[in-house]
Amino acid sequence: MNRVLSAAVSTVSALVLSAGGASAALAAGPTDDPTAAAAELCSNLNELKADNAKLRALDPASATKEQIQEAYSDVQDGWKDVAESTATWEAARKDAVKTAADDLKTAYEALPGDTTGRDAVTALKPHTEKLDTAVTEARSGLNCS
Repeated sequence: MNRVLSAAVSTVSALVLSAGGASAALAAGPTDDPTAAAAELCSNLNELKADNAKLRALDPASATKEQIQEAYSDVQDGWKDVAESTATWEAARKDAVKTAADDLKTAYEALPGDTTGRDAVTALKPHTEKLDTAVTEARSGLNCS
């Protein structure tokens, strides 16, 4: 095997091992769209903020126990919705990375044994780009530096 092919295969192998590790680390979750899940989370956060504002706006001089209980209940319901949509959003991000890593692994495993380094890199490029995009979006969503 020539030096260029060996380097290309080593690079591709490292990518696949990384993808395989990422795939194993990211167990399958819901397949919801991360964008839709993020929109739902934002909506639920807005509702929670509004419910909390209503509770904070109650006048201590005139608020009844029933008004306080109702407002508090709305806040608790809002928090439940936020917690659920946060889990959905996190699972959707995780699933996007897992799917991209699995696709890269599948593409690598489908390469014929006599594939040149150039052909391997070319064949895997769309899959590595998809994985890079998924990881970038997940990192961005987590505010990773």
